[in-house]
Amino acid sequence: MADVPTSPFAAVPAGPTSAPIIEITSEAHAKLLELRSEEGDADRLGLRLEIEGESGDSFRYDLSFDEYTKAAFTDEVRSHDGLMVIIPASDIDKLQGATLDYAASTGLIIRNPNKPIAKRIEGLVHNDALSAEIEALLTSEVNPALAAHGGFVTYAGHDGLGAAHLRMGGGCHGCSMSRTTMMDGVQTMLVDQIEAIVKVVDVTDHSTGETPYYS
Repeated sequence: MADVPTSPFAAVPAGPTSAPIIEITSEAHAKLLELRSEEGDADRLGLRLEIEGESGDSFRYDLSFDEYTKAAFTDEVRSHDGLMVIIPASDIDKLQGATLDYAASTGLIIRNPNKPIAKRIEGLVHNDALSAEIEALLTSEVNPALAAHGGFVTYAGHDGLGAAHLRMGGGCHGCSMSRTTMMDGVQTMLVDQIEAIVKVVDVTDHSTGETPYYS
């Protein structure tokens, strides 16, 4: 469901305004209307969707119901078949082309083609042949295996001495079992298949996951 600008309370960018920021599937739309109906003054509420942070190479999102007539002047307010959606101006580019979906098994989920800007660690190499080999293995074998647990790893670089530096995200980020997963699973796969790698270093900030275990 494409969104159409309707609110005089939101800033309207120059040029065509009919292009959607996000798409909402019919399943998600129905679920959101159901959830909204349980709120007081439901007809005055819209869905506020904003980015609250980053987790690995993905964004973390906050969804809440809010009075759309009280949206900030800089917010973008769009109508999706009777459901108003409020997006802060600072998040518009980061959400462009994203899809909000729903399934009973997963709940509401956002599929976003946009990713946070990768953080580079000074002193690590990330653009040579060995890096390409590591990233290919992560893509073809490691991340598909971690996906079953809702997690993934991203490559930060190698130190030239045999250590591959990785970050964990998704279900692995902040999980107390992350270190076991990294050392017993991911490290074994990389060391066994890439001769130049002798160990894996976890550079994840585990204090920022959904269930952080570092303080």
